[in-house]
Amino acid sequence: MAIDDWFSASYGEARAKFLDAAGAAGATRQSYPHPLKGPDGGDLATDLAYLGPDDAPRVMVVSSATHGVEGFCGSGCQVGFLESGLHDELPDGMAVMYVHAHNPHGFAHQRRVTEDNVDLNRNFADFDAPLPANPAYDEVHPWLVPSDWDGPARQAADEAIAAYIERNGMVAFQAAVSVGQHGHPDGVFYAGRKPTWSRQTIETLAHEHLSGRSHMALIDIHTGLGPRGHGELISVDQKGGAEHLRTVAWYGDEVTTPASGDSVSADVQGTIEGGYSVLLEGTECTTIAIEYGTLPAEQVLQALRADNWLYLHGDVASPEGQVIKGEVRAAFYGEDSQWNSDVWHRGLDIARKTIAGLADS
Repeated sequence: MAIDDWFSASYGEARAKFLDAAGAAGATRQSYPHPLKGPDGGDLATDLAYLGPDDAPRVMVVSSATHGVEGFCGSGCQVGFLESGLHDELPDGMAVMYVHAHNPHGFAHQRRVTEDNVDLNRNFADFDAPLPANPAYDEVHPWLVPSDWDGPARQAADEAIAAYIERNGMVAFQAAVSVGQHGHPDGVFYAGRKPTWSRQTIETLAHEHLSGRSHMALIDIHTGLGPRGHGELISVDQKGGAEHLRTVAWYGDEVTTPASGDSVSADVQGTIEGGYSVLLEGTECTTIAIEYGTLPAEQVLQALRADNWLYLHGDVASPEGQVIKGEVRAAFYGEDSQWNSDVWHRGLDIARKTIAGLADS
């Protein structure tokens, strides 16, 4: 198959391709059904495909759609890995597990968030402890969620945002908005006040399939930040710590760490990488996110604001709603042959480096 054939136009198509490719590869498959349906009434699920010995001490996990709509990219890479036989390159004592659609509801509805407007990559907080405040977000929140999208409220909000950036700088604005916040359920980058269905499902599959391993390596595939088609390698580990040094040894000095300020990403809390590491106590974990660029950051943020407004105040089926959905899709899915090829080849290179790193661990 051509690279473009591994990518899909909808969640339903992506899921069917993934399950078919997993079956053809001889993978063990398991599905975790979501309680809600897709916009077309179709079933939703987080699906697994496992290849290798059941008791393999080392497992590479490749996951997609942590941020729903970003699953178009991740699913295409996963289907390509399965179709091209990447599992045949695994050495003895190693397995690979593909997790298709951490957030299937967001994928199907072409939203970044879960069904409860939660950013899953900020939802792995300790909800038994006091939740952190984000006063910087509190200040900008009213401007991010105007009551209209094409009227005076939007115009006033945009002017207030421009003034904030003029006073504080773009980096400070990006951090205020995207670090994550627990105080505004109607806002953007909302981290939630309890574990989502997706988080609970990840906890279940991690315990069922990854507990007791000596080493787990995670590649979580994201889109939306950085140069178009380039995949930045992002580590959430403390720079200079043992986990970070191991990650650099595997992938090279191009690994970035948001906490040190050298990444396109803000220093996010409650990430899925950290979540997996906490879940797998006693297992050495090496985690990386690949962040593939699409459009300029300003356009991506505007698409997120528009999508948030649409589900608060608009009508998805209206002409305006369909325009916004197209903007969201473009912000997180390159959807052309060159972009597909770039992300696929980059992903394959990183997967092979992961296999080599695990083999030496």
